[in-house]
Amino acid sequence: MYSASSSVSAPPRPAFPSVAEPALRQPIRRPATALRRTGAPGSHPLSGRLDLTGPQGAQLRTAVAAVQRICPEFTPVQLLRRGGRTALLIGTSGRAPAVAKCLLDQSPAWAERFRHEIAAYRTFVRHRPPVRVPRLIAADPDSCVLVMERMPGRVVSPQRHPAQAPTRGDVRAALQAYSRIALWRPPAGVFDAPIDYPSRISRYHELGLLTDRDMGDLQKLLHGLAHVQGQFCHGDALLSNVLLSPAGPSLVDWEHAGWYLPGYDLAVLWSVLGDDPAARRQISQQAQAAGPAARDAFLVNLMLVLTREIRTYETAVQRTMRAPGPIAPGAAEAGEEQRLLLRRLHDDCGLARRAVRAAVGTR
Repeated sequence: MYSASSSVSAPPRPAFPSVAEPALRQPIRRPATALRRTGAPGSHPLSGRLDLTGPQGAQLRTAVAAVQRICPEFTPVQLLRRGGRTALLIGTSGRAPAVAKCLLDQSPAWAERFRHEIAAYRTFVRHRPPVRVPRLIAADPDSCVLVMERMPGRVVSPQRHPAQAPTRGDVRAALQAYSRIALWRPPAGVFDAPIDYPSRISRYHELGLLTDRDMGDLQKLLHGLAHVQGQFCHGDALLSNVLLSPAGPSLVDWEHAGWYLPGYDLAVLWSVLGDDPAARRQISQQAQAAGPAARDAFLVNLMLVLTREIRTYETAVQRTMRAPGPIAPGAAEAGEEQRLLLRRLHDDCGLARRAVRAAVGTR
């Protein structure tokens, strides 16, 4: 890892796929008309009526058939989003608005993640979390299909890394929602721990994303956190997973929910608010309010989250550079936006690294 004070290029790194990392999805080349810092590579919103023609239409027809096998009253109306691994269909179940989520990539690892999300929504039926979540309508773990109530409201930001800072009120609502989840204690045995912290640190070190000193410092902080109680977290605390309505905020996309070191959701939220220093300051203060152990846990989470983001966007830059054939209209501009974001992530990681070293020095 290096501080990106000059033009950023992405060095090739060996691939170690992991389903436990929310951001690691296949990047998509985006046109110049796309907004700066678009959503996580791999998913993009689509508008218009549902088009079931062509090669992609065949895949969608299969998905719709799978949905209607478990929920015959579901009528698809529109494709809300299609990524490399999932498709999200808007429709109705009876007279109620509904959303169907279908797994397109049936690889065992991603199927297991999808089943984990189904298990989360089933748990919410019996044990309501302290925030609003979509009501489960139907689900099939075998075919990896999930039908839920369509929650009213607007997304705080459709972008993973917002080009412009959201309003202070929107950020406050998102932060409060994720903070309430952190205080919830779901039944024992329902959720697992999505991250093996020592293994994740070693893997990033093998990839060249962490230096020897980074690994040593993080291991020292982890050793001091050996007896810290885990915290239940959403696991993918993005602004795009928060819907705001007069009834209050709702949280969606629970496939990475589980037990983490305290402050994981705060670290994710901090990482995507690069253009909002005031919000970052508030998150940092909240993370440190519970004492040195909470501070150290937040810093470990932050280093791993930022390193994951760097890896994701390095991959996106490499794909843009290696794309065969003539450059598509807007591809150069999109690649430049990715490089600018990558530079900011390196700067953020340098800031987090210094904070980790300071924390180690006070132990």
